[in-house]
Amino acid sequence: MSPSHRRPSRSAAAPAPRSQRGFTLIEGLVGVAIAGVLSSIAYPSVEAQVQRARRTDALVALLGAQLAEERYRANNAGYASLAELGLRDASAAGHYRLQASVNASGGYDLVATAVAAQARDARCRVLRLSLADGTLVQASGGDATTANGSDANRACWSR
Repeated sequence: MSPSHRRPSRSAAAPAPRSQRGFTLIEGLVGVAIAGVLSSIAYPSVEAQVQRARRTDALVALLGAQLAEERYRANNAGYASLAELGLRDASAAGHYRLQASVNASGGYDLVATAVAAQARDARCRVLRLSLADGTLVQASGGDATTANGSDANRACWSR
C-alpha cells in the first residue's frame, strides 16, 4: 500500500466521537433523580400491598385461635387463655401479637396487635374477633378501641 492510500490514524489526543463516549455526570444525576421520583411515587402503593399481605398472618392466627377456643369449649365449661389452648402469643410470621381473654358474656375476645414494621398499618393495626352472647363480631381499628366503621372494617378483614 502506498502512503497516500493509508487510512489516517487517530492520534491518542483526539477526542472520541460523541457516539462512543459514556454518560456525562449531569445525565447520570438526572437519571438518578428520575428514578428517585418514580420510586417515591410507587412506594406507598407497594407498602400498602405488603401490609395487606402481612394482615393475612393475623387473620390466620385469629381464625386458628377461634377453632382452638371452640374445641376447648366442647370439652370444658368455658373458654381459655392462649396458654391453656397451647398457642403462642405471636402470629406465625411474627407480625402480630395475640391475646385471648374470656369476656363478661361468657364468650371470648381474641386480639391481634401489629408489631414492628406492620405497626405502620394505621387503619388496621388491631384486629379483634369476639364471641358475645352467641354472636361472632369482627372488629378492627388503629388502637385497642377497634372503632373502624363498617367499610374500613370490611377492608381490614378482607383477604
